[in-house]
Amino acid sequence: MQRRARLIARLDIKGPNLIKGVHLEGLRKIGDPQARATRYYQEGADELIYMDVVASLYGRNSLVDVVRHATEHIFVPITVGGGVRSLDDADRLLRAGADKVAVNTAALSRPELIAELSRQFGSQCIVVSVEAKRNRGGPGWEAYTDNGREHTGRDVVDWVRQAEQNGAGEVLLTSIDMEGTRKGMDIDLIDAVTSVVDIPVIASGGAGTPGHLISAIERGHADAVAVADMIHFDRTDLPQLRGALSDAGISLRKPLKE
Repeated sequence: MQRRARLIARLDIKGPNLIKGVHLEGLRKIGDPQARATRYYQEGADELIYMDVVASLYGRNSLVDVVRHATEHIFVPITVGGGVRSLDDADRLLRAGADKVAVNTAALSRPELIAELSRQFGSQCIVVSVEAKRNRGGPGWEAYTDNGREHTGRDVVDWVRQAEQNGAGEVLLTSIDMEGTRKGMDIDLIDAVTSVVDIPVIASGGAGTPGHLISAIERGHADAVAVADMIHFDRTDLPQLRGALSDAGISLRKPLKE
């Protein structure tokens, strides 16, 4: 049976810059996020994810203008996250042109926020962003906040189950352990999460080859894969990735024509 999946370009942003790190640390400036977003759209990304990586630290999201500008040139779904703490925060981003908002820190602090957002905007607009790190010396993973800086004590599997019950429409699952390493995605983590929720799961963190994406979809049962390092540093491009996934029997959305 042919699997269906989405290939998503992820853009982590700090101030005016597109950045990339390893384990969500050591952030390196890459360039202009607007130019990259337009390029990835033209190359056939099924969706884009913008994450303001310092928004939770400063208590605000600075991507409204970025999203507004992006929607003038980009016509695939856009998810925006970082610093979304209230209905007003979400409303501002959605009005700017975002299709979905991602919540993490505020939702873990006050899980009922997910239900409030879902009731107001519809569950299809609400993505729970989960930063997961494997527990040392024991099974399972802990959910982190503030771009992987803060412990929560929450078990990832329990948290995503609760988030779905509260009305989340999707999970963005980032492995802190594998993020930026190019060594592969945490398949055990992805499978553990997809096994307990019925909503779509986007796997993020660690992809260094097309095979890593294929494993996340086929073995981890991810509904989508987010790529950053591979395309930001021009080690491959989205058409090549689309071709590799298609050759593996994975059906993607058709790239839009200009």
